[in-house]
Amino acid sequence: MKEISVSAKSLPEAYHKAILALYREGLVTPCPDYGQLQKECSMTMEVVQPLAEPRVTRLFIGGHPDLQQYVMEVLDGILDFRIGSGWDYTYHSRIAEQLPFIYAELKRNPESRRAVIDVREWKHDTSPGNTSPACLQHMQFFIRQGRLHLKVLMRSNDAPEATFMNAFAFIMLQKRVADTLGVEMGSYVHRANSFHCYQKDFPLLEAYARSIESSDDICFDYEGFYKELMEESIPEILKKIEQLKSNTTEHTLNLQKEK
Repeated sequence: MKEISVSAKSLPEAYHKAILALYREGLVTPCPDYGQLQKECSMTMEVVQPLAEPRVTRLFIGGHPDLQQYVMEVLDGILDFRIGSGWDYTYHSRIAEQLPFIYAELKRNPESRRAVIDVREWKHDTSPGNTSPACLQHMQFFIRQGRLHLKVLMRSNDAPEATFMNAFAFIMLQKRVADTLGVEMGSYVHRANSFHCYQKDFPLLEAYARSIESSDDICFDYEGFYKELMEESIPEILKKIEQLKSNTTEHTLNLQKEK
């Protein structure tokens, strides 16, 4: 499997470099679990200044409500209620319970190498019949020269459909941790051992690559523009979540009656 590394000042710039590298250099390999081919490489994506503008690319599935909801899922656990009702876990459920250790450890020793969140639960994620083991494996926080750096490892990452939203939300988590600790933001590194695009999305990957190559206006500033759009979508997101909760509760009660 080909090893590729890209580095850039902002998240969209790094993501665009990663997309182009996958499109141009990724190898087409079988993906039997999903009955199709995939284009794949191993990717390390460094974002030197995670809060640098522009912070949002147009090249991701969905729009500002989807990005806002995903951030709220990861940071605030708005879909944690689905655990036990079709879901075994959320990223938030596994991250949040370990954050107190991260804060305590980095306050104890700001130079620590022990501030690691293990998202993978190997006994659960490798149990027979588990079809959705966590893609996010672990996160490691470092404070160096007064700045908080975050390094993330994904075992598997869907390049055109998931990577940008993953990285954007993880950077928002990094910002929350940095603010809580009272330190500045450092770099963000996103490592995907399998950085891939499924065959069904080959046309999407090509379209992304063509947009990047043509230098179209494909980025938005977050502060002063996209942030406002995202925040305006929160009431509708919360309304949708309440309906999901109601449906989930009703489904659970019906199952209990059937027993």
